[in-house]
Amino acid sequence: MKVCVLGLWHLGSVTAACLAAGGHEVVGFDFDEEPVSHLLAGRPPLFEPGLEELIQEGMKERLLGFTLDIACALEGADVVWVAYDTPVDDQDRADVEFVVERVKRTFPFLRDGTLVLISSQLAVGTTRRLEGAFAQACPGRDVSFAYSPENLRLGKAIAVFSRPDRVVVGVRSHIDRERLRKLLSPFTSRIEWMSVESAEMTKHALNAFLAISITFANEIAALCEQVGADAKDVERGLKSEERIGPKAYVAPGSAFTGGTLARDVCFLNDLAAAHGLTTHLLSSVKKSNDIHRQWTRRMLESLLGPLAGLRIALWGLTYKPGTDTLRRSGSVELASWLISQGARVSVHDPAVKAIPAVLAGNIKQCDSSLAAASGAAAVVLATEWPEYQAVSADELVSVMAEPLVIDPNRFLGKKLGNDDRIRYSSVGYLHQRGE
Repeated sequence: MKVCVLGLWHLGSVTAACLAAGGHEVVGFDFDEEPVSHLLAGRPPLFEPGLEELIQEGMKERLLGFTLDIACALEGADVVWVAYDTPVDDQDRADVEFVVERVKRTFPFLRDGTLVLISSQLAVGTTRRLEGAFAQACPGRDVSFAYSPENLRLGKAIAVFSRPDRVVVGVRSHIDRERLRKLLSPFTSRIEWMSVESAEMTKHALNAFLAISITFANEIAALCEQVGADAKDVERGLKSEERIGPKAYVAPGSAFTGGTLARDVCFLNDLAAAHGLTTHLLSSVKKSNDIHRQWTRRMLESLLGPLAGLRIALWGLTYKPGTDTLRRSGSVELASWLISQGARVSVHDPAVKAIPAVLAGNIKQCDSSLAAASGAAAVVLATEWPEYQAVSADELVSVMAEPLVIDPNRFLGKKLGNDDRIRYSSVGYLHQRGE
């Protein structure tokens, strides 16, 4: 099938590359010149493991191309896959209109029979809005719309797209259902078919459920810290219960960040308000999570007292491992706060080549994790890069006078969490030296 992918940041560049790898003829288009210029040179606009190689292979096989010419991009397209990453502000509010306006700009170029498949993160009802806008702008034209919520994750996006557990797709007709079955056949046969509105709501409900689960686990962990219970033991007790299960999101650890989960919680709260409904559970999730985002700060002050003049080492700066993305990074936020407290901050991150402008001149960038930890009063495990698991307790003790490790998700727990020379703190657990 011939596919035009609209929007070429993370979601779009992964979607385009994977569709081409699946044998489809793909043209990627964006109104913004920057991502297109990167992709024409065979480089993705941001780092994703394996993506650059997949893009270059698709271009070599002449199944994948990119353009700034909208008429060229849409010419002969069977499917237009809307894959813009919806912007989210610092208050977790999504700019839905950013996507809507760009889709509307394609209307004059859509040929009859085209199927517009939307995967951008949009509020329920947005697809119907676009259907109405197209009918008004192009009366008598035959273009259909469908919705399939994105499910990609930074660092694992190619595997998730190419080998999904299942794909949720909302359609209006049997014809569209069969067209999308053919489009997705190289990747999966397990498709959950439903109405467009149900597919939109499924995305909100899924992310809200994960947000609630994370918030629940961290509130339980906060109680564990007060009574001497180990939150990881409690997690094990929960996951061994058949009504909950081993994959449940009940692990104590960091607050959810990045805007994705919070965005959908906000969508649902706005929907409830618009219909005069009170959702006590959903309305409390973001507030609880925002409080938990301060856990590392509270732990540092509790264990070290005033931070002015102390060196604090941050291991990891990116939003998550497997990417070089710094936007909405909890580590960057923590570094800024530490600087405001008068602490001396040293950082190491294997994917970050240059310190972001907001921190430049105020922190020390080191070429190794141990160099960052040298002379530090505390090490904060901020991004769980696998190479940090290679650091031994002996190495850490040798460079820190009184080692303190703050590791919210207990990523280094097996190596450092029970060593009597190290104070080790994770959400729901504190190991003091000599215990």
